[in-house]
Amino acid sequence: MKGKKAIEVHQYLGYSKLFNTSNKAPGGKKTKYVFFPGCSLPSYNPEAVGNVLGHLQDKLDGEVGSVLKCCGKPTESLGQKEKFKKRFDEVQNEIDKLGADTVIVACQSCFVVFSEYLKQDVVSLWTLLPEIGLPDEKYGIGKRSDIVFNIHDSCPTRGRDDLQDGIRWIMDKMGYKVEELENSRGKTRCCGFGGVAISANPDAARMVMKKRAEENTTGHMISYCAACRESMEIFKIDSIHILDLLFEETYTAKKAIPRKIGLVKKWMNRYKSKLELNKKANNRS
Repeated sequence: MKGKKAIEVHQYLGYSKLFNTSNKAPGGKKTKYVFFPGCSLPSYNPEAVGNVLGHLQDKLDGEVGSVLKCCGKPTESLGQKEKFKKRFDEVQNEIDKLGADTVIVACQSCFVVFSEYLKQDVVSLWTLLPEIGLPDEKYGIGKRSDIVFNIHDSCPTRGRDDLQDGIRWIMDKMGYKVEELENSRGKTRCCGFGGVAISANPDAARMVMKKRAEENTTGHMISYCAACRESMEIFKIDSIHILDLLFEETYTAKKAIPRKIGLVKKWMNRYKSKLELNKKANNRS
């Protein structure tokens, strides 16, 4: 599938009951917060989605529910204003039903969309973690790693020093070594997926991906967007998501294997993410 059709199929599935779920905080507690993981992370790492929710519940008095649904950014990018409004209203209604005051997002595009349209307060996971802390056993886990990472800052974080600082705080507290790219933070360059470019113009998108990947100086790249992570891997960089570091054992060069995930597997992971969130709503580890 190419272009507009591929995006519309993605959005249709992203709003289907099969891949959506909505959960109150467990144990009858007030749902003060809602964790909204977005689309790309659930399609990449279901276990990380469940682990993040579990950690948030541990640190925020159990008052955390969840919503798995698309924020509608791809529809907005197509210029389909009425369809976007209808879809975003679905998201708003789900969050309203849970009675939450604050939505915690793991996706930078979701953060931008929610900051503009959502009634509730919006907080990035990457600014929240420095406030509430990491899992106790993860402090210093990377000190013995033989890897030096570059950090790829995603496009929507330009001008958001707080998000970028949060990522670097997490890396520092875990003990992993970082070498900054020349074009990072406010000068960060697109990974090639931005603005649904990969569907609209695949050749141009791959040129952007290649240019960005060639800036890597260490052979290893950390991203905090699963789409950014994928684009760097396409051009042979050992590319992992920061949550891979936070919820796995110490990452070393021996573990640097491709994590390429096909389209069918992505949707399988999206469904598994739904199950992970449902489990946490029922207090099951």
